[in-house]
Amino acid sequence: MKGFLRQDGRKGIRNITAVVYLVECAHHVAREIVFPFRDQQVHLIGFPGCYPNSYAYRMVRQLCTHPNVGAALLVSLGCEGFNRAALLEEIRASGRPADAIVIQQEGGTRKTIAEGHRWIRAALEQLAATPTTEMGVSDLIIGTVCGGSDATSGITANPAVGRAFDRLIAEGAGAIFEETGELIGCEAIMAARAARPELAPELLACVDKAARYYTALGHGSFAPGNAEGGLTTQEEKSMGAYCKSGNSPIDGILKPGDVPDRGGLYLLDVVPDGEVRWGFPNISDVQEIGELIACGSHITLFTTGRGSVVGSAISPVIKICANPETYRRLSDDMDINAGKILEGEATLEEVGNEIYAKILAVAAGAQTASEALGHQECSIVYKSFEPTGPACMPA
Repeated sequence: MKGFLRQDGRKGIRNITAVVYLVECAHHVAREIVFPFRDQQVHLIGFPGCYPNSYAYRMVRQLCTHPNVGAALLVSLGCEGFNRAALLEEIRASGRPADAIVIQQEGGTRKTIAEGHRWIRAALEQLAATPTTEMGVSDLIIGTVCGGSDATSGITANPAVGRAFDRLIAEGAGAIFEETGELIGCEAIMAARAARPELAPELLACVDKAARYYTALGHGSFAPGNAEGGLTTQEEKSMGAYCKSGNSPIDGILKPGDVPDRGGLYLLDVVPDGEVRWGFPNISDVQEIGELIACGSHITLFTTGRGSVVGSAISPVIKICANPETYRRLSDDMDINAGKILEGEATLEEVGNEIYAKILAVAAGAQTASEALGHQECSIVYKSFEPTGPACMPA
């Protein structure tokens, strides 16, 4: 398969132009800039907050310099706290065409939209000349998340993703699983899979932090829809979520924005560090997908039993439906019917291989269902993280 070669040597499977609003006050203008180009790989992302936050800055920087992104246009109102000058400098330093337009300086909505359209047209011409290169499985980073889980998720879609992960990792790819709040109870099992002795206590601490966080909030990650879908306990949900990780050794722990520099299996810690300040750690599946992308994921595998229609900006989402009844209702939004396992029409191994084949097809340019439908969701909120320690990453 062919990939887009970036100046830092990373390889992308898409050649996206990102239009980035740096405060909610610039959201409408940025959206109007994107609208005429929405079918030309121009995607809208952004951060709604007015006050600066290092997590949000890091997320936006990592998304704008993701290997699937070829150019970025920052859209600022002008008085927000986001450090647009530093961000613009970092994007340009990565070799990508980038610019910033400031609504207060351009003269308002219409003039800023017109300037944005002019810039996008020029950027698309530049990106048409982006060099391509051969890509292999070992060049890929694949993330996974589950949303709208039900009683079928842990016995069909999630373990099938685990099978695909094991095959990808054996061929040198990076694979990232997350949702530490939905792994409570599985920490000892994960620690036993640590690739190095010093990583095991870090895995335990990671899930213990999530448990303390949810205790302080007075609720956990078990949603009403999970119960309606037949899940009975947090432990059942945790084991189902855990299945997505497969059986490979766990090589490290990431925090949002950390990009693994080699293949292997990584746990993404999504729960903020320090005292509880920000409310629920991930307000939606879209935010979790964004954090996986900020860690370099070229593609996200999204499993669902209840059903979901979301996709993502920047990186394609492959939706894997766990429940055959849900698949029949929402087949236009799904890529793979893992519910075949439940009905005896396929084995876990066969669906795992189907997921693997779909990853290669999407990496080679095939559209996912959510891409074809125009889904480009993005969500970034306030969080706070400390850097990972040396025990969390391979030497």
